[in-house]
Amino acid sequence: MEKFRTVIDIPVSPEKITYHTRCLFMGSCFANDIGEKMQTLKFPVLINPFGTLFNPISISNNILTLISGRTFTSGDLNFHNGMWFSFSHYTGFSRINQQDCLYSINNALAEAAAFLQQCEYLVITFGTAWSFTYIETGKVVANCHKLPSAQFTLDLLNPAEITVRFGEMLTALRQINPKIRVILTVSPVRHWKDGAVNNQLSKSVLLLSIHELLRKHNNTRYFPAYEIFMDELRDYRFYAADMLHPSEQGIDYVWERFCDTWLDEPGKKTMAGVNAILKAVSHRPRQTDSPNLIRFKENTLKQIYQITSSNPELDFNREIAMLREGVAGN
Repeated sequence: MEKFRTVIDIPVSPEKITYHTRCLFMGSCFANDIGEKMQTLKFPVLINPFGTLFNPISISNNILTLISGRTFTSGDLNFHNGMWFSFSHYTGFSRINQQDCLYSINNALAEAAAFLQQCEYLVITFGTAWSFTYIETGKVVANCHKLPSAQFTLDLLNPAEITVRFGEMLTALRQINPKIRVILTVSPVRHWKDGAVNNQLSKSVLLLSIHELLRKHNNTRYFPAYEIFMDELRDYRFYAADMLHPSEQGIDYVWERFCDTWLDEPGKKTMAGVNAILKAVSHRPRQTDSPNLIRFKENTLKQIYQITSSNPELDFNREIAMLREGVAGN
């Protein structure tokens, strides 16, 4: 049969992600997309404890912060437009009150630091090699928080710098968690504000950096999310309305390829069962007190009890509470 598209050949990983495998996702929006898929399906994951991160240096610096176990103090915060914020964090951590800002940051830090020591996979998505340096401190920032552009320099990171800085972080990481495996990806999101040429230049830097990191560090793998979009999904229907971010359909396809590469077969079966339950719970009937609906709820509760009998770590408390409404004996 004639082929109508190119398909990326991804070797199946001999090491598998199961429903018992803890995974930490960090990086750009694409890390959020895949991490949220797993979170929704009740895998034990943690996603972007610093918020969305884009450049490799900020990602590396923040992982080193988790490794060190340090907490943030008022000296780590800045104030602009009535908000306290951290240059290491996304805007979602900004607060009007300084102590509220520190509380949200340090709570997330404590949870992520403990999680990192126990997790088996760290999945990192590089978004761009363009970075902003805060002139006052000379440090690369994770987010500019809408401060005047004159306070920053815009620089293209080079592969050697990324390889060295990220490599040092990987070495430190394996000292606190020798068993951890790292999956590196490049985001398919196009940073169009940089311009078409500069976006492609940025992605090239990231790919060269990853090539060197894979060569120098064991237990580090690459998942070709960027290449899947560039070669397999060469059609704007796989992009959102802005024509820059992946569409839900595109994300679903890459998620399928990720599952084919990393998930074990029992995990896939469990995932199918979890997904069926979630769809059942999300069903919104017109008649809320019909006998058929009550039987439907009872059958769904039975499915939950069956799947949790073999996977007791799965948390269906929210779904059980929703289903028990109107079911006799509950």
